[in-house]
Amino acid sequence: MTSPAGSNHLAPRQLPQPPFRFYTERRLVELTGRRARNLGELLEHLQEVPGSSIFYHTHHQYLSHHFETPVFHNDFAGWVLRALRLEQLAERLAAIDLLAFTSIRQLRRSIVSAIQDYLAEGGWQPQESPPGDEFHFCLSRSFVMPTGIVAGDEREFFAKLPGVTNVSLFFHFFLARLRLERPTNDFSQWLGDLGHRELAKAIDRLDPYSRTLDELKADILALGDAYLGSGDGR
Repeated sequence: MTSPAGSNHLAPRQLPQPPFRFYTERRLVELTGRRARNLGELLEHLQEVPGSSIFYHTHHQYLSHHFETPVFHNDFAGWVLRALRLEQLAERLAAIDLLAFTSIRQLRRSIVSAIQDYLAEGGWQPQESPPGDEFHFCLSRSFVMPTGIVAGDEREFFAKLPGVTNVSLFFHFFLARLRLERPTNDFSQWLGDLGHRELAKAIDRLDPYSRTLDELKADILALGDAYLGSGDGR
């Protein structure tokens, strides 16, 4: 069959989307050699440490605590309260909305600004941390590797998600978005590319910082079950 008269263009072909490959990471935690005994030293180091240190001190507890939510995920807030007894500043640091940032640079600026604003308001406290309770800056080096779990479509994705580890979930939902500066998590990105945009948006609206990793996985699975069960995922 020939194309219509006057038309020299073929209809665009829908290219198949690549499968979703689940990855995981191994993490090596290192001391940077930097430590803070007071608020001034903390502020100085915050502006100079590698971005991986900022990420570590604001995120490592989300991976460490699978079944419970600690008082402070943010190490800076916890230390300011415990070692310096600065309750108001600790609350400000703990209230920083990590979901609002898409890069470590933005997150660093927000933490630094919170401390600078506190000091500008006359909140300077000269005391130092007790001996042995200094803040030691760490960083983590990530080694990313495939898990061998692959999903070709959305149904296979949700069938295999229960067998994915929390470390893999952390990688695709936390690390990929903030450290790699992506606008959304890997799951939503892939599902949206498949054409399941409403499901992708629903998953993207989940706040991973208000849930344990187990709760996050359960909520993602619930959204998938509802979506596929409604026939939208056919």
